[in-house]
Amino acid sequence: MRKTLIGNVTSRSGDKSVKVTIPYKTPHPLYHKVINRKTVVHVHDEKNETKVGDRVKIMETRPMSRLKRWRVIAVIESSAGLVPEAISETDVAAQVPTKTVQPTAPADGPSASAKAAADSAAVPQA
Repeated sequence: MRKTLIGNVTSRSGDKSVKVTIPYKTPHPLYHKVINRKTVVHVHDEKNETKVGDRVKIMETRPMSRLKRWRVIAVIESSAGLVPEAISETDVAAQVPTKTVQPTAPADGPSASAKAAADSAAVPQA
């Protein structure tokens, strides 16, 4: 019987090669608090069917290369796979206000009444 594990694809390092992270929990030897640990293994993906973020089932196999000793059996859960797109500086400038851009206040807004109140307080009445 060969070992089988379930993990997440964290990197596509080359043609037919992926890195899979296998998370597990173990108690601390002295304090007995549960600690999150992970193991990263290099996996052979013959069909190049996995993407970063996929949950895969892997199986122990013969050495494929210096580091690869596992292969993908199945993709259990595919990632959402949003296609990243480049954002230009003008898109960012349109969405994020900067210090150089002053927001315009309406003339009838609270700033106009505050100015009028300040002007009337400055002028002494007889």
